Amino acid sequence: MSFLIRVQVPDRPGALGSVASALGEIEADILSVDVVERSSEAAIDDLIVELPSGRLPDVLITAAESVEGVRVDAVRPYAGILDTHRELELVEEIAAEPARGLQLFAEGVPRIIRSGWAMIFGNRAGGAEHLAASTSAPEDEYLRLPWMPLPRATVLDGDESWVPGTWRELGTELAATPIGKPDLVLLAGRPGGPMFRTSEVARLAHLAGIVSVVLDG
Repeated sequence: MSFLIRVQVPDRPGALGSVASALGEIEADILSVDVVERSSEAAIDDLIVELPSGRLPDVLITAAESVEGVRVDAVRPYAGILDTHRELELVEEIAAEPARGLQLFAEGVPRIIRSGWAMIFGNRAGGAEHLAASTSAPEDEYLRLPWMPLPRATVLDGDESWVPGTWRELGTELAATPIGKPDLVLLAGRPGGPMFRTSEVARLAHLAGIVSVVLDG
């Protein structure tokens, strides 16, 4: 089974290699590494790893944090598609089928930012209108979204009153971005985390801006 493990790794030579070695000792196979954020002190990395059948994901945390200075932010099952050109391919798909653009965007976002799901809403009188969703999205046809219209991409508080109880129970981290205009919004969720980093929200906003141009073209 594959897992996404987000780690904070100190900025020193060989630190990530030490994490890889520690994971190798428990027979975890690293399938990919993405740098989410980097500073002068540490890097935030997403590792997709595969564990042998029967091994519990807790061993990933123990192994990674056995390296001095390493902290695990989150571990969750991962069933996404590994792809090094995700954004470009998604934009090309939408350009080829603009009539299905919103649905394709909702389906593509979880692969790109490694969220659990994505939904798209329009702002209409009386509440938000559900326009599209990824196959893994919760089946919440009506949501009261008090933050719409949304002027800019942002992380949302998953404990606010508008958030469905099942989302809160799962510890769902949330982020949203307008798609070209404040009354057309994509909402992304990560049940169980990890939290959305500033760089991920900026990446999502940039992609939404490109998609809006393609759809308006």
